[in-house]
Parts: sequence; structure tokens; C-alpha cells
Amino acid sequence: METMNRRSAIALGVTAAAATPLFALATPARAAKQYGPTEGKEIAPGVRLVEVGTGNSDIKSISIVDIVSQPGAVFPETVMDNDMVCTIAAGEFTIKKADKEFKLKEGDMYTCAKGKTDGATNTSAVVGVHRIAILIPA
Repeated sequence: METMNRRSAIALGVTAAAATPLFALATPARAAKQYGPTEGKEIAPGVRLVEVGTGNSDIKSISIVDIVSQPGAVFPETVMDNDMVCTIAAGEFTIKKADKEFKLKEGDMYTCAKGKTDGATNTSAVVGVHRIAILIPA
């Protein structure tokens, strides 16, 4: 084993000191926002769409929306107009695609492909939230 010289010890100490604030300031992702019963636009019984924001990337325009579903609410199978990346921000859902069905819980992610069908049922006892990044061709 090599001995540590003074220069290596100082470099190690400075590196550790510089990294410490990064870990101290890191915070976990926040839970989904609590939405009121009339926020957004109703798109199915017990299901509302709330626009969160938009932005641009190098390859696509991105629209972020929250789909807020009451317990037991069903978003019927619908053909997707764009590719999407979906995160379950609250609740638990059964997702139905043309060829499969699967269950997801808070923190899980999945994708939807343009031209394919997707549907979702909130199977939890709480208001469920899908946070969706819609990828819009530039």
C-alpha cells in the first residue's frame, strides 16, 4: 500500500469538503400537488387534465400535464397523438394497452407510443396523478 503524501491528503480533503454541501442540499422529489376538484379540464368522468407547462428541447417540444384521477376513475383506451413518458406521481393504476395490462404504483414510469392505444384505471383509494411529458415533433 502506498503512503499518502501531503499533496494527496489536501486534494482528498478539498474534494470531500466540496462534495459535502451537494449531499446536504439534496432533497427527495416532492409528492404530487394536491389539486382541487374543479382544477383543469374534465376529460372523462372523475378524470381531469391539468396543464403544468411547456418547453423546448433540441429534438422536440415538450408539454407537461397532470392527469388527475379520482379513486376508481377510468380513463378509457385512447389512441395516442404523440409519444409520451408517464410517471405515476400519486396513487396506483392499472394500465391497459392493446396487447397487455400491468399495474403501477407511485414512482413507476412507462411510455406511450404515438398511434398506439392506452387506458388507465385508478385502483387506489386516493386521488391518483399521472405526470406526463408529451413529446411533440419540432
